[in-house]
Amino acid sequence: MTPHLRRLESESIHIIREAVAGAERPVMLYSLGKDSCVMLHLARKAFYPSKPPFPLLHVDTRWKFREMYMFREWMAKQSGMQLLLHINPEAIAKNINPFDHGATLHTTITKTEGLKQALDEHRFDIVFGGARRDEEKSRAKERIFSFRTSKHRWDPKNQRPELWNVYNTRKRSGESIRVFPLSNWTELDIWQYIYQQDIPVVPLYFAKPRPVIRRDGLIVVIDDDRMPILPSESIEQMTVRFRSLGCYPLTGAIESEATSVPEIILELLHANQSERQGRAIDSEASASMEIKKQEGYF
Repeated sequence: MTPHLRRLESESIHIIREAVAGAERPVMLYSLGKDSCVMLHLARKAFYPSKPPFPLLHVDTRWKFREMYMFREWMAKQSGMQLLLHINPEAIAKNINPFDHGATLHTTITKTEGLKQALDEHRFDIVFGGARRDEEKSRAKERIFSFRTSKHRWDPKNQRPELWNVYNTRKRSGESIRVFPLSNWTELDIWQYIYQQDIPVVPLYFAKPRPVIRRDGLIVVIDDDRMPILPSESIEQMTVRFRSLGCYPLTGAIESEATSVPEIILELLHANQSERQGRAIDSEASASMEIKKQEGYF
């Protein structure tokens, strides 16, 4: 492993251990993406030969790719860790979906409110997430230990100082902390670490011919028969892959020939667009991510 990746790995393991040492009920969010895979790998290293002393939590929107659901079940068995699933009952009762309700309402109900329900139900006080500062500008200014109120709100102007590698884990009554062990990693670091540590990821990251339509500037892969095809649209076969994974109707693929991790790394070295260029929820307003985070989104 390169000295740079060894330093990032050491820092992340230190963060995970520090957070658990100050936690009463820790949990790790597991969203099935590449960052979740790396974070889980680091957690298993941090406590090896024991299992990490916390469960995994997946807040399910019911609109992930089928390959993501299959990977989730495989990874839960392979890790031997408890996997908690939560779906917002309101989303089921009202059949909230991206087509009839739009990206913002769908995300608010299924992800933000679903997450807050799960955290309240289990009374988790330390919540690990795989967000990185290089992903998006509001994430760039978030601390590694990000304090949230009893209502899960984030106030970027009311956070604790972080000096060198000293973290303050003391919470006021009702507060919780979102902890980001991968804050200082980049997308390229993640893929180089996946390659060097041989970490399994969802096959959707690798290019292959897939059925797609072009909608609202996105290349949308048709994953099941819930996808309505408009009269002006036609289904094409394109060789595509994903740089970021979310709900399939809201996540755009990119044209690519990268079918292996080394080819993805080579592709990233020449990339000049953001990793989240294909996420519809990021483009609805210039401050959409920051507003969602203040309301409790991860």
